[in-house]
Amino acid sequence: MGKEFSITTRDVPRVETKYRRIVTPLPHPDSQATLETLRQFEPQSMRGQPPLVWDRAEDIFVFDKHGNRWLDWSSGVLVTNAGHGAQEIRDAIIAQTNSGLLHNYVFPSEERAALVEYLAGLAPKELQKIFLLTTGSEATECAIKLARSHGIKIGGKGKIGIVGYERGFHGRTLGSQQAGGMAGQKSWIVNEDPAILNAPFPDGYWQKDTSFDSFLAVIAQRGLKPENIAGVMMESYQGVGPDFAPVEYVRQLAAWCKQYNVVLIFDEVQAGFGRTGKFWAFEHYGVTPDVICCGKGISSSLPLSAVIGREEIMDQFPPGSMTSTHTGNPVCCAAALANLKKIVKENLTGNAAQLEPVLLDGLKKIQRAHPEVVAHVTARGLVGGLQTVKPGTREPWHDLAHSIVERCFHKGLLLFSPVGAWGQTVKIAPPLTIPREALEEGIAVLAEAVTEATA
Repeated sequence: MGKEFSITTRDVPRVETKYRRIVTPLPHPDSQATLETLRQFEPQSMRGQPPLVWDRAEDIFVFDKHGNRWLDWSSGVLVTNAGHGAQEIRDAIIAQTNSGLLHNYVFPSEERAALVEYLAGLAPKELQKIFLLTTGSEATECAIKLARSHGIKIGGKGKIGIVGYERGFHGRTLGSQQAGGMAGQKSWIVNEDPAILNAPFPDGYWQKDTSFDSFLAVIAQRGLKPENIAGVMMESYQGVGPDFAPVEYVRQLAAWCKQYNVVLIFDEVQAGFGRTGKFWAFEHYGVTPDVICCGKGISSSLPLSAVIGREEIMDQFPPGSMTSTHTGNPVCCAAALANLKKIVKENLTGNAAQLEPVLLDGLKKIQRAHPEVVAHVTARGLVGGLQTVKPGTREPWHDLAHSIVERCFHKGLLLFSPVGAWGQTVKIAPPLTIPREALEEGIAVLAEAVTEATA
C-alpha cells in the first residue's frame, strides 16, 4: 500500500476512440509544475492517484488541458452518480449563488427545507428525520454518537458497545476509523477503545464463515453481552470489494438488533443513490435500518452528507446541541436537490441495474483468463471490483493492482488507486449515466491492461 504513481513524463501509444483520446505523453510536460507544487505543499498522503491534472469533467469524461480525454470509471470516488457537471446541477448551483445566500449556519432556509423534505420521500417511511452534514466521516461519527447516546438512555452506561466489521471503512476521523476494521490491516490508527469491536465480514472469500455465529462469537470473546451493545455499523456493501453480506446473515443481524434494542446503522456513503441498481443498497437485503449514513452521490458535486434515522434516535438532543457549522449549506442543498431529481427522473438506478450483467460478465471473463492472479470479482449495479493475489497463493498483490490502474490511465480509462485492506482491489465505479457501449469499451481496456500487467 501507499505506492505512488510516477510523475515522470513518458511516451504512451496514441488512443482515438469514441470514448477515449490520448494524444500526448503522460503526464503532459506542462503538468509538471502543478504536480511539483502539490508535492511541495501537500502531505505525501495526497500523492496516491494517477498524475492527471484535471481541467474539466463532463458526464462520463475527464479532460486535461492538452487534448486528452479519459473515460471515467472513478466518478471522483463514487460521487458523480448523475455524471460530471450535469447541467441541471450546475444551473442550480449558479442560481443559488446568484440569489445571494451562500451560508446561513443552522438558521432556517427554504433550500434546506426543500432538500430534507425531498430526501425523506426517498427514505423508508420509518426514517423521516434528517441531519445534514458535510462529509461521510461526519455522518458516521454522528451515527456512533447517536447509537451510544441511545444505548445509555435505554440500558445505562454499560450499553455503549459498537460493532463494526473487519476490512470496513467508514471514514478517516478517529471514531469512524475505530469502527472500520481497516485499522486492523493498516497503521492508520490503533483502536484502544474496548467497547468498539470488529466482527468478520462474511464476504465468502477472505472470510469463509458466513454464518451469523461468527458475529456472536466476537461479542462473546470480548466478554460482552448483547445488552452491552449500543449499535452495529455495516457498510451496505463493503467498499473494499464491493462485497455484499449474505441476505440471510443480514436478516438475522436485523432481528438480533431489534431483540436487544441495538441501533442498526447502514453506511450508504458510497453505496446509495442508485449505485447498486437499488436506490439504497440495503434494499438488496429486504431490511430497514434504524439509521442511514449517506453522502458522496447525494449531490454529484459539492460536499454534503446526511444522517437519516428514526425519530426516537435522531431527536435525543435538545435544540442547539447537535449542529454543524456548514450543515445544509444552501448552495450544496441546491446541488443535491437537483441531483436527486435527475437520478429519479432519468431512472439512473434502473440504468445501473440493467448494466450490472454486462459489468459482472466482463469481470468474470477477465478472471477466467487470469485465474492465478484475479482471485475474486464482484459487481452490483455499476460498482465492481477485481481483486488480485500473487500466483498460486491467497496473498493480496497490491503491485499488480497498481500496475493495472496505471496501464488503464495510459490507455484513457481513469480509475482511482487500488483500494482494499491490502490495496489489492481495482475498483470500478463509472457515473450512472454511462451507456452500455462505453461500459463495454472500458471492460475491453481493463482486460487488455490485466493481460499486459501479467505478461
